[in-house]
Amino acid sequence: MTAVLPPPLYQSLVQADMQAVDAVIEQRLDSSVPLVGQVSTYIITAGGKRLRPVLLLLMCGAIGYKEPNRLAMAAVVEFIHTATLLHDDVVDESTLRRGRPTANESFGNPASVLVGDFLYSRAFQMMVETDNMRVLATLAEATNVIAEGEVMQLMNMHDASLTPEAYLHVIESKTAKLFEASSRLAAILSGADASIEQACAAYGAALGTAFQLIDDVLDYAGDAAEMGKNLGDDLREGKTTLPLIFAMQRAEQADQDMIRKAIEDGDVMQLEAISRIVKSSGALDASMNFARAQAERAVKALQPLPESPYKKALLELPLLSLQRKN
Repeated sequence: MTAVLPPPLYQSLVQADMQAVDAVIEQRLDSSVPLVGQVSTYIITAGGKRLRPVLLLLMCGAIGYKEPNRLAMAAVVEFIHTATLLHDDVVDESTLRRGRPTANESFGNPASVLVGDFLYSRAFQMMVETDNMRVLATLAEATNVIAEGEVMQLMNMHDASLTPEAYLHVIESKTAKLFEASSRLAAILSGADASIEQACAAYGAALGTAFQLIDDVLDYAGDAAEMGKNLGDDLREGKTTLPLIFAMQRAEQADQDMIRKAIEDGDVMQLEAISRIVKSSGALDASMNFARAQAERAVKALQPLPESPYKKALLELPLLSLQRKN
């Protein structure tokens, strides 16, 4: 008989809170326009790790903040994240997410873009209700940086000359910024001092970067069924991710040329060959090392926080992100 493993500590700690957050999400998705509710509910209920609200709740627990408005803020960061997914899938022309058709595939591009706008605006309505300018400033800045990251990524499409530094700048803006904001919000809500706030923010930024780097690795080493998306999507979209950058630095000239042409053309015909090159050149190992370094940064950032089950769960999250398969 196969042993049933217990859920990770973070899941058990925030399970009740996440049920409360789901209730807030359901309530605040209410709209007099039926299509808004249909599309919002479709993507919100599609599953996913809900890491950003989980991160906010865990950090609140680690700091000792238990006020009810943490639940609303957890819903806000999930709304912002969901809005970015709706817009991303339209820009990337994605057809599959979390194992089922994307919202743009099911409802069309116009509905996805406009419902993404609805989620952004609903999130900002909820922020205003906190009557806390630091909350507003943090999430307004995060949303702006995310949008800049999206534009940077668009500008970098089909650019095979992208450097590791330039790519990391994109993912720090596009992905890690909302992780950072989610962690920082816990400190802001609790009124923690500047050193604790900075520790929370540094943890979130490093965790988010590690998370995205593992996503990049899985696009060449993962299993489509486990990941719930099409392998090779990054290459098809002309995204020069870290595994491809390292492969072009390390592979034989003919293999470098193959990868460069595939990026420039968005061609996945050679995906199997390119995946082999990425693995044999050591590019996956190098990318994993980058992710591991970010995970270690996240762990180190938590040193100022007091010992607690919540801190223990936060320490586990970077390690779990390195081990994930989807």
